[in-house]
Amino acid sequence: MTNALLQAHDVHLSFGTTPALRGAGIAVHEGEILAVMGPSGSGKSTLLHCLAGILVPDRGEILFDGRRVDRLGETARSSLRRDTFGFVFQFGQLVPELSAEENVALPLLLAGVRRTKALTEARAWLDRLGLGDLGRRTSGELSGGQAQRVALVRGLVARPRVLFADEPTGALDSLTGEQVMDLMVTVARDEGTTIVLVTHEPRVAAYADREVVVRDGKVLALTAEPVG
Repeated sequence: MTNALLQAHDVHLSFGTTPALRGAGIAVHEGEILAVMGPSGSGKSTLLHCLAGILVPDRGEILFDGRRVDRLGETARSSLRRDTFGFVFQFGQLVPELSAEENVALPLLLAGVRRTKALTEARAWLDRLGLGDLGRRTSGELSGGQAQRVALVRGLVARPRVLFADEPTGALDSLTGEQVMDLMVTVARDEGTTIVLVTHEPRVAAYADREVVVRDGKVLALTAEPVG
């Protein structure tokens, strides 16, 4: 695990008296697409939130590029999530008042990029992924699949080193889900982006390089960790 980009060691986290993670450990290598599988309530999304610095474990270690994320304050973890990590969630979570291109530009604007430049970059990404005709539409004018593809572009626009995708196809039909996953994997390969993908669907996990399963708050490896 020493050469991994992102690591969790013996991570424990409880919500009140309910344990969610019970000594979870995982390693994610740079450029890898890792699928984290498991039934509902197994702790897989909680583990993703710890890896991303959204939640702080009760004990254990979270490391990104050798840096202890769990020891960072909220401001430093927010900066890491804004500048280095990207996110795609099950229901897209687009801002309804904004157009598709404004939603895509949002991470850049939050990072201090000037509005004109941020929108130009957003339009270029939408065009690159065949979504340029959706730029002026609001989320209410998009289908579920279109909204999720826009959310994916928003997660990638700042060129994050790690993209965290939590059930990104969970609200989509099979065909649209495949389109979203094809898009995600293609861009990740082109950009060298590492992906941590939480899913309960084997057909989605099949897009990953490697799979692990979370059960009862612990991680079980399904496929071997890469060497090096």
